[in-house]
Amino acid sequence: MLDPALLAIPQACTFFQLRKLARTVSRLYDRHLSASGLKTTQFSVLVHVHVQALPMMQLASLLGAERTTLTRNLKPLADAGWLTVTPGDDPRQRIVTITEAGRDKVRHARRAWRAAQDEMASLMGADALLALHGDLALAQSKLDSLENGDGA
Repeated sequence: MLDPALLAIPQACTFFQLRKLARTVSRLYDRHLSASGLKTTQFSVLVHVHVQALPMMQLASLLGAERTTLTRNLKPLADAGWLTVTPGDDPRQRIVTITEAGRDKVRHARRAWRAAQDEMASLMGADALLALHGDLALAQSKLDSLENGDGA
């Protein structure tokens, strides 16, 4: 257990540390992806629907996003002609589908994403990066119950 005095220091806050890291990593990826005209969040959306069309709720779940946030994030992508959002079989369901222009955008952006991945690996080292991925996956699996309403 952590010393309670240590917990009073903002830098010891898990949330603070994760957000700081996420912002730093986002800036690195955004720097690379900017040449493609995409932000990291936009690239993630396009990559997820690149394989298959997805219902908005499923896409939101995969991205770890609220449905309302996803709706806001989809608008500029649809306006650019990179994806469409159409009604599903159930009138309440919306299906997100990538367009051919969106597929072209992903193909172009993948080179930038690869460069960002390579820079991360170079900066951190392969072993540290693998350890980080493992730690993040473990933390996510332990916290998933909170998202499903099963947690405390």
